Amino acid sequence: PHPPPGIIGQNRAVLTPHYCVFPPEGIMDSLLPNWPGCIVRFQTTPQMGARFAQALLILPPGAGSAGAVDDGVQAFLYVQQGVLEVTIEGAAHRLAPGGYAYVPQGLPYAVRNAGEGEARAIWVRKRYQPAAGVPAPRVVIGHRDSAPREDSGPRWRHLLLGTREMAMDFEMNIMCYAPGAHFWCVETHVMEHGMVMLQGQALQLLGRDWHELWTGDFVWMGPYVPQQIYAIGPEVCEYLLYKDVNRDVAL
Repeated sequence: PHPPPGIIGQNRAVLTPHYCVFPPEGIMDSLLPNWPGCIVRFQTTPQMGARFAQALLILPPGAGSAGAVDDGVQAFLYVQQGVLEVTIEGAAHRLAPGGYAYVPQGLPYAVRNAGEGEARAIWVRKRYQPAAGVPAPRVVIGHRDSAPREDSGPRWRHLLLGTREMAMDFEMNIMCYAPGAHFWCVETHVMEHGMVMLQGQALQLLGRDWHELWTGDFVWMGPYVPQQIYAIGPEVCEYLLYKDVNRDVAL
């Protein structure tokens, strides 16, 4: 029989000092002592050059954090599958797919799969950068369907967290492109991105090269990397996007 495609390492995975493209099948499992029974698949970390950490959490029924998570950094959780219970300051919040929670830095929280099947969530963590005269951010619980939406013709976005809020030093949005739509220019900006393809297919310009993206792919974009996206395929392209905002550069 012929060997299967990809047996000699043919794949779409790319890592450069300025960006990465990681198909989900290549991101290996990690096991952490404070997440018993759970799988953590780190998509980006400071070891890569990012200034934040992002991972996919996979939680069997009943599994979750071993008590309160108290790592001293702010956190964002976005549920992709199953039912997640997030407890913050004694209040338990039940999050279905599309639900999210933001926990400010220094505030312990606990996470548990409260459903009957496997739960999956995107977990973003970043050390908070305070600003003089700006109040500390608050706990946020929401759902993509009730988040504000901004439309721009064949492109639109769901504003989950932090948009035009000076207390926040990062945003989380869901970007949506109708088939054939594209961003209007090649971006070159100081902001950093973490991007998870939630649905559909796209071509993404990173630096000088185009990359094909599919559902489940992760992309990290460092500051100033040239970038542009075209939605291809028959369905709407959607991706969850991290972006650092609202703070001056370090000199």
